[in-house]
Amino acid sequence: MTVTAATTKWAEGASASPTTRKSGEKTTGIHVTSNFDSGNIDVVAISDPAQHGFHSVDVRIHPDPYCESDKAEHFQWFYFRVSNCKDEELQVNITNAGKASYTDGWKGYNVCASFDKQHWFRVSTTYDAERGVLSWTHVPGKGAVYYAYFAPYTYERHQSLVAELQCHELVELEMVGETLDGHDLDVLRVGTPGPGKRTVWVVARQHPGESMAEWFAEGMLRRLLDRHDATSRKLLQETVFYVVPNINPDGTWRGHLRTNAAGANLNREWAHPCLDRSPEVYLVREKMEETGCDMLVDVHGDEALPYNFVVGNHGIPSWGPRLAGLHDSFSSAFQSASPDFQTRYGYGTDSPGRANMKLCSKHVGERFDCLAVTLEMPFKDTADSPDPLQGWSPERAARLGGSMLDAVLAVVPQLR
Repeated sequence: MTVTAATTKWAEGASASPTTRKSGEKTTGIHVTSNFDSGNIDVVAISDPAQHGFHSVDVRIHPDPYCESDKAEHFQWFYFRVSNCKDEELQVNITNAGKASYTDGWKGYNVCASFDKQHWFRVSTTYDAERGVLSWTHVPGKGAVYYAYFAPYTYERHQSLVAELQCHELVELEMVGETLDGHDLDVLRVGTPGPGKRTVWVVARQHPGESMAEWFAEGMLRRLLDRHDATSRKLLQETVFYVVPNINPDGTWRGHLRTNAAGANLNREWAHPCLDRSPEVYLVREKMEETGCDMLVDVHGDEALPYNFVVGNHGIPSWGPRLAGLHDSFSSAFQSASPDFQTRYGYGTDSPGRANMKLCSKHVGERFDCLAVTLEMPFKDTADSPDPLQGWSPERAARLGGSMLDAVLAVVPQLR
């Protein structure tokens, strides 16, 4: 067994401080790195890296900064590259998986892999709960392979999406401020505000490791801007959309699971955000106050449940027949629009007056007396219609985002 040092974005002893190597070095044989946008892994050891044949690759997921609201150093997201591995047998072992934030997420989970970072496929994976180790064996057919918890949606891709869409005649881009790491916080307005038009907000990536949320947002945006799509044309006659494709670019770039650069879980910051800990929420909330909100969808991913579902606002103080009817109508219309969406499984509902008002959908629903939901997608696959090759995938998340527009259109007349 040869012990190797990690090529990493983190300085020794730091929770998440990007750094570079002091000098270059020659690499011989199997090599592992996560020193890139959204990457996360620390190398423990690689067996016989310079020999041809079998290699045990032991790695650890690097934690987010300590999150005070959750009393935890979250980790579960990983994304790394193995090089010089063509026709080599790799047994990859994530040795600290048993201490991850959501260990139920490893049961029935298969790792995502890609050679070109465009098409992602699944590799059969096992979880040894007794040892706390997540493992997979793979013989790559190319010189380098990427492994990830889910298909990444990097900050670079996010920037490309925003740059492309701002050129569309129906889109206005507003940078509402900077994050703690100095990244741009962008809001895309789709459509033109006008008398009687309803305002729909869509927020994605509060938890940066939930990359399916931005794939969802991209799919929704592309359909919304399709001038040949009758649903989209009708929607933009009656609504204006404000979309935050990535509200946590710092966490995305750093390879975090749930927090921003300061260790804040943004979805616990909506009651009292501040510029020194959660500027992302502070700035988006200010913009919402300016535009108003008639409907909100907060897009997430769930580690354990193999279903797509929405979480309602049943426990907020203003919950009553009107909001309950809106929630039921939206859920029913979404189920009709996409067989990948269902209403049988989810988180359950809060008791009256027991909602956590620090959450985005709860705060916004109460503040604006509007339909507000949290939408969850799986990291694994949908149990009702599994895809053994890709599991839940970027492509399916994008199409689900597009399908949601039918459900939005169905409830627009009821929003106010």
